[in-house]
Amino acid sequence: MDKELLLKSHFHFIGIGGIGMSAVAMGLMKKGYSVSGSDLVKNNETNKLEQLGAVIFTSQIQQNIEFVTSKFNNKLINFVVSSAIKEENEEFSYCRKKNLTIKHRSEILAMLMQTYTALTVAGSHGKTSTSTFLSTLLELCTQNSSSITGGIIPIYNSNCHLENTKFLVAEVDESDGTINKYNSDIGIINNIDFDHCDHFSNLSEVISTFKDFAANSKQLLLNFDCQNTRNNFSSDSQWSNTTAEGVAYAIIPIEINAKHTIGKYYENGNLISTLNIPIPGLHNLSNITAAVAASRMIGIDFMKIKKNIKYLKLPKKRFEFRGQINERNLYDDYAHHPNAIKETIKLGRLLTKQKYNNESQESRLVAIFQPHRYSRVKQFAREFASELSKADVIYVTSIYGAGEKNIDKISSKIITNLISKQNKNVSYINNYHEITKNFYELTQKGDLILNMGAGDCHNFWSILNREKNSLDV
Repeated sequence: MDKELLLKSHFHFIGIGGIGMSAVAMGLMKKGYSVSGSDLVKNNETNKLEQLGAVIFTSQIQQNIEFVTSKFNNKLINFVVSSAIKEENEEFSYCRKKNLTIKHRSEILAMLMQTYTALTVAGSHGKTSTSTFLSTLLELCTQNSSSITGGIIPIYNSNCHLENTKFLVAEVDESDGTINKYNSDIGIINNIDFDHCDHFSNLSEVISTFKDFAANSKQLLLNFDCQNTRNNFSSDSQWSNTTAEGVAYAIIPIEINAKHTIGKYYENGNLISTLNIPIPGLHNLSNITAAVAASRMIGIDFMKIKKNIKYLKLPKKRFEFRGQINERNLYDDYAHHPNAIKETIKLGRLLTKQKYNNESQESRLVAIFQPHRYSRVKQFAREFASELSKADVIYVTSIYGAGEKNIDKISSKIITNLISKQNKNVSYINNYHEITKNFYELTQKGDLILNMGAGDCHNFWSILNREKNSLDV
């Protein structure tokens, strides 16, 4: 980076506490830029940024912008927004009124990527997990890799590890169409599904935006097992978990249980070795295969990969074990699309088959689901019901709007009513405080509780612990 540019530039993030925004803000700070930002809620990410020297506001008002323009008046100030920031946001509105320089988060991430060999992870599902697995392998195998992702990577305990390295793993988001901003040395497409109904009208529009991403990638790594990637894209570099024929990379599972996955690894149809992977679940195996394939594409020795694969861990909020309360085990998962819920419940089933208290009966699988966005519930209500009904007991909470207006008066009771036709053990419960209050009536000893969603549902474990004394019987 140009040192003179560093001295002359300042970045103010409107909504700096978001997992994606905070990662980019931290990346800028590690590169020497000055940073400020605002968010209505303080969290671990804003605290880390403040410790590094960022100016953090806990309001989003015009006076914040006036303060920043006054304090950093000797610098070129960029005001950074994500697509989650609405036009009526007071800071955003004031910036537009004063014709201040406004940049989208994607533009800043694209700028940070320029000086690296960029391995860019895209797809409808599994981006954060794939980024985590790839970041871990590259860190352990090369000690020459950086990472900016939409989740907390265990090996760094951060969503941003940006140093003067050769490689950079970047997770990129298709939800708002800005995926065309990125130039990748290796572009990875995990899978493609119709989602983000607030931005896209149909699957063709989603595929089109991924085609823009593919066009900006020097090399493309594709999931052969996903019909939408297989039918719409071509590349010599594809991976599979169902066949070793006709693909460059494959891990064919021979055993998947609650603790690990064992698979045979192939390159170009040739059996190379058997891998013992400490992560369960077929969807996770797909993400790991992508990480192994990308590592091989940049020339990492396979034996190094095999040696270090045992250190792989899932990112936070991806089937994350939060703890046990009175012999009930609680897991958090980010699943908020029907296909993601399908895979998460399948993984939950693997764990419920373990013996409980050395007895032979299976434990119950209890799903708690917080729907995310009214548009998504409207589009996928039947699919949500179909997948959630596969749990033994289901509790559905009110919808986390994520800033959307509920124009069509959508309620998550649509989902519970559809589930009840397939599984009577379903209830609508307004919020997590109500679930906490009735926790022992709603659950029983031995339950595996899957708490799913992309909203504030992951505060549930904290709420439970805060009220633990009143819950104990």
